[in-house]
Order: sequence, then C-alpha cells, then structure tokens
Amino acid sequence: MENIHTVGRRKKSVARIYMSSGKGEIVINKKDYKDYFPIITYQKVINEAFIISENAEKYDIKATVHGGGVTGQAEAIRLAIARALVDADEENRDVLKKNGLLERDSRMVERKKPGQPKARKNFQFRKR
Repeated sequence: MENIHTVGRRKKSVARIYMSSGKGEIVINKKDYKDYFPIITYQKVINEAFIISENAEKYDIKATVHGGGVTGQAEAIRLAIARALVDADEENRDVLKKNGLLERDSRMVERKKPGQPKARKNFQFRKR
C-alpha cells in the first residue's frame, strides 16, 4: 500500500496526514502523539476513528498540524484519519459516517463587533 495523503480541518487548525501500512505508530510534528498530546482525552479523540473501524494497529500515521488550539488540532487529525481510512478501504465509510467522523465541523469563532468588548458581550448600560 502506498501513502495516502488527506487533510482535516477544525476551527483554525489544519492537519495533513500521510497514512501507510505499519504497526500503528502515530507521529505528529515529528513527536510521538502521546508526547504532543499528553492529555488522555485528546489521545482518545485521535484514536477514535481506528477504534470504531477496528483498524487499530494496521497503519502508521505521520501528521503535520498547525494553527488553532489543542482541541481543534486533535479533531482536525481525527477527521483526516477518518478520511484516510475511507480511502484505504471503502467498507469503513458506513461505520465512520454513522458515528459522525466524516463530517467537517464548520463552527468557527464569531467575530468581534465594533462598540462591544467581545462578539456578544456589551459594555454595562447605565440608565440614570
């Protein structure tokens, strides 16, 4: 199997992954994913697509991710991995789609409005 290249996005994060057959190693920005994401919650987010499709130790992942925060980066990698698993084997599509892993979460931060301190927050109003 040759390398499969896919892209995943979430908020301001962009993740590019290269998937090849291997032992299940995941490297993100030249670090092991457990070092890059020390919190177990984010490690589970990244492995979610593998666990659902039952491909836990079949593929090696090399990922580069930039922009956004930790949560956005983890979810961007998860989307890219799910897309790569579909490219590798079309049978994974139904399982991953049913669990919502193939949908790009389009929610973005709302812009700040002029005359307000934040997007929705207003300065205190004084009647008298």
